[in-house]
Amino acid sequence: MVLKRLFSRKPSPPPRIWQVPAGERVYAIGDIHGRRDLLDILLDRIDFDNTARGAANTTFVFLGDLADRGPDSRGVIERLMQLEASPRSCMFLAGNHEELLIDVWEGKRQIAATFNRAGGRETLMSYGVSGETYDGWDLGEVTAATGRLVPDEHIAFLKRFKNWHRIGDYLFVHAGIRPGVDIEDQENADLRWIRGDFIRSEIDHGVMVIHGHTITDDVDEQPNRIGIDTGAFASGVLTAIGLEGADRWYLRT
Repeated sequence: MVLKRLFSRKPSPPPRIWQVPAGERVYAIGDIHGRRDLLDILLDRIDFDNTARGAANTTFVFLGDLADRGPDSRGVIERLMQLEASPRSCMFLAGNHEELLIDVWEGKRQIAATFNRAGGRETLMSYGVSGETYDGWDLGEVTAATGRLVPDEHIAFLKRFKNWHRIGDYLFVHAGIRPGVDIEDQENADLRWIRGDFIRSEIDHGVMVIHGHTITDDVDEQPNRIGIDTGAFASGVLTAIGLEGADRWYLRT
């Protein structure tokens, strides 16, 4: 009877094949965190790879967290503003660090402590503040200086970011999604901040979720999600995923 049950079991279904629409090519870039140097290198590598693969409608998706922690947040924002103004198709997604910077810039002093812990010191140094000056400020002075030093056009750029974007079978977000909740009903706080409940979930989301936010030593490829935050600000490794048809590949600094 045991043998009969073993041989009568249905085979497991084959893994689902996730795809982007025909003729489309996508490059999604993980958390940059002030590393303008790595961003420039990775964009050059993406351009080379994109040209080598031949003609396609190519979209760049940036998964958020442009600023904080690394040394050149201003340079990252300015480089991507230039990219937005170019003929390239670009999609920018809001991360928790964009939220922090906007909130402090708008004068929300209660957010300044979190901003400081999350790398706000490095961000304001990229806008011309010395470390010694910053270290002498209280949270009110940090808040005031952020509003004074970060240009309006930089904040306007960050405010244009979307919370999620879908291309074919792939859903792009900064942090992740609340499992079991339709994408249209997701809370912004989850899309920008969620970690454990999403990372641990094994449910089929109906899409393959591409995300950053949670740092791993290498690409974190799971049956229902792919994490590409490789901790660029500390590791020197900024990662992008390339997608075309049913193919996927990775580019790194």
